[in-house]
Amino acid sequence: MYPLTSRYAWRRRIALWRMAMRGDERNYTRGPIRRAVFLLSVPMVLEMALESVFAVTDIFFVSRLGPAAVSAVGLTEAVLTLVYAIAVGMSMAATAMIARRIGEQDNAGAQIAAAQILWVGLLTSGIVAVVGIAFPGEILSLMGAEAAVIADGKGYTMIILGGSITVMYLFLMNAIFRGAGDAAIAMRSLWLANGINIVLDPLLIFGLGPFPEMGVTGAAVATTIGRGIGVCYQLWHLFDGRSRLKLRWRRLKLHTPVMLRLLRVSAGGVMQFIIATTAWVFLMRIVAPFGSEAVAGYTIAVRVIMFTILPAWGMGNAAATLVGQNLGAGQPERAASSAWIAARYNLVFMLLVGIAFVVMAPGIMRIFTDQAAVIGYGADCLRIVGYGYGFFAIGLVMVQAINGAGDTDTPTVINFFGYWVFQLPLAWWLAIPQEMGPQGVFWAVMVAESLLAVMAVWVFQRGRWKLRQV
Repeated sequence: MYPLTSRYAWRRRIALWRMAMRGDERNYTRGPIRRAVFLLSVPMVLEMALESVFAVTDIFFVSRLGPAAVSAVGLTEAVLTLVYAIAVGMSMAATAMIARRIGEQDNAGAQIAAAQILWVGLLTSGIVAVVGIAFPGEILSLMGAEAAVIADGKGYTMIILGGSITVMYLFLMNAIFRGAGDAAIAMRSLWLANGINIVLDPLLIFGLGPFPEMGVTGAAVATTIGRGIGVCYQLWHLFDGRSRLKLRWRRLKLHTPVMLRLLRVSAGGVMQFIIATTAWVFLMRIVAPFGSEAVAGYTIAVRVIMFTILPAWGMGNAAATLVGQNLGAGQPERAASSAWIAARYNLVFMLLVGIAFVVMAPGIMRIFTDQAAVIGYGADCLRIVGYGYGFFAIGLVMVQAINGAGDTDTPTVINFFGYWVFQLPLAWWLAIPQEMGPQGVFWAVMVAESLLAVMAVWVFQRGRWKLRQV
């Protein structure tokens, strides 16, 4: 009896796993909520897991070139996070609008919204590309880079910012797929993009075989090529009818009312992440005067943190899609239950990661560098931030769930007080007047992120997001 029961349970789990990987499910607004969370979260978590592998792969190879190269990547990434802010902020609006139209069974409306998303992404990334190609050295100088860092990093900065359309479209089109419930396509596009980058990284950085030795610039070329191929894969699925949402050519024209609505919802999402990412820029600026070793240690630690945060972000994306589709189907309580279930799953995962950071921080840093000073700074960052991972887990899902309802304004207010009013002054005060150095910045990050999580849970419990229209 029991072996048969156990065998049946395993077969059922394997069948569900295969369904999630293939993207078989067509309607997430009915049936068991746990099943819906599982089927959406598996491809979304795996999507972000490989994105996190990409984040540490770049720094793994670049760290072999020395602290100056790592600092160039870190300072450029600090600037690029502003592009991420726009892309992620717009993608929140994209997911919310597409999910709501899908929940309402309004396929034409979903297509019109998708077309406006593509137009906005093209214009925005074009502006970033012009600035990045024209002023790479000046950008690094404004970030406080040393002369050696500017010399090594100009090519990297120019190519990464010049190819920002690949970043923008990867985010935006995956948001469209996720909102439509096509998480498996979003997963595969990132796998393709990041898999190509992982292969090309060592070839172009070190000049293996017939490839030229390009140093840190090679990392930028590999990344841009990989992302570009991923975007081509997305466009193929979006236009050829293989996805749930087929974008027909006649829908590509500008639609002013939908465009304005998209920009309105996006404004909150963009501001939400601009607040967070400008805080990251200023935190890096606070760390920079303590030397290249401190910047390199912080940069590596942040990449490792992103390695674990991104899969957790995937769980938050699943919650956002479920909230949007269920609100569109007129089921607000099912939307709330979906978010809480996703938050509980996330909590288990991130508590385990936080414990690993506290116990194994120096060993994790030694994977990327053998320089004692860099290891020391990075290990301190991992250990301190790890103390707050339980809070981060729940807060991340709650914020994404609110965004999935189309309420991007409330998290913006939370971020403003959490990052600008609280985190930045605290980081400066601990690092400089209190003479804690970079460790003061690390403690400020942990405390502020925990506070943000508490605020997000309180807002979600109030339930005003259920009334949001997009």
